Amino acid sequence: MLCSPVHSCRFLNKACVRTSTSTSEWMLCTVTQVEETKQILRMIPIWVATLIPSTMLAQTNTLFVKQGVTLNRRIGRFNIPPASLIAFTSFTMLVSVVLYDRVFVKIMKRLTKNPRGITLLQRMGTGIMIHIVTMIVASLTERYRLKVAKEHGVVQNGGQVPLSILVLAPQFILMGLGEAFLEVSKIEFFYDQAPESMKSLGTSYSITTVGIGSFISTFLLSTVSHITQKNGHKGWILNNLNASHLDCYYAFFVVLNFLNFIFFMVASKYFVYRAEISNSIEVLAQELKEKTANVSDQAFQVIS
Repeated sequence: MLCSPVHSCRFLNKACVRTSTSTSEWMLCTVTQVEETKQILRMIPIWVATLIPSTMLAQTNTLFVKQGVTLNRRIGRFNIPPASLIAFTSFTMLVSVVLYDRVFVKIMKRLTKNPRGITLLQRMGTGIMIHIVTMIVASLTERYRLKVAKEHGVVQNGGQVPLSILVLAPQFILMGLGEAFLEVSKIEFFYDQAPESMKSLGTSYSITTVGIGSFISTFLLSTVSHITQKNGHKGWILNNLNASHLDCYYAFFVVLNFLNFIFFMVASKYFVYRAEISNSIEVLAQELKEKTANVSDQAFQVIS
């Protein structure tokens, strides 16, 4: 029965029920082991919901930088390397984390009476929403870049677009802001909610999302590029970005993030924090008494 968080994964309760065929200690788990396994399984939907945001983060090292190559990188006598734009993301994240802890949490404590200001899941949800805004801004910026490229006749030859590379700064800054909410709370959430004996597994949950997100990014890039080039179309993603449609690709990410946000909201609704499931031990103990009584009755009937 999976309708209640307290009663979720009840099929695992059989692992700690002594029966006539489970007399060996190797075939019987403790109540604590069962409850810890349940808690690890409960975190999987939240883990899945963080994969798409990790896919968005991968864009800062790939397409965002490639966009910068097509723009005017000179500021005065200094020529800005496109990859250095990632510094906007890192710097924004550092500043945002400090402001969050020193200012935002103190304000929200008074409003919510929560020692964290807002819950970890609420912080993660805020980060996912910022990712949606980030991709909207990236799509609009790319549409403007393509418009300028068309006006100056550099679409076909892939020449430099007469726009400052700093036009991309807002999407890098927003990405850093989103990560300040999402990435930090993700690490804290999976470590805090993992059982005491499985803290390392909880940490691995947060780390693996980054790697898997990169794989998903590569898969989406190749798949969308292949599909959009069918039937003689130019495609959304070409080597020549001036002839591509990255604005449509980023709009696709907006939709993907929105669907992921809905999934995250559903998963969050049914998630129970580890501190809130202490009564599940009592529920499990009651079930064990009932099942033990049934087993005893069956054994008595066999003997009779």
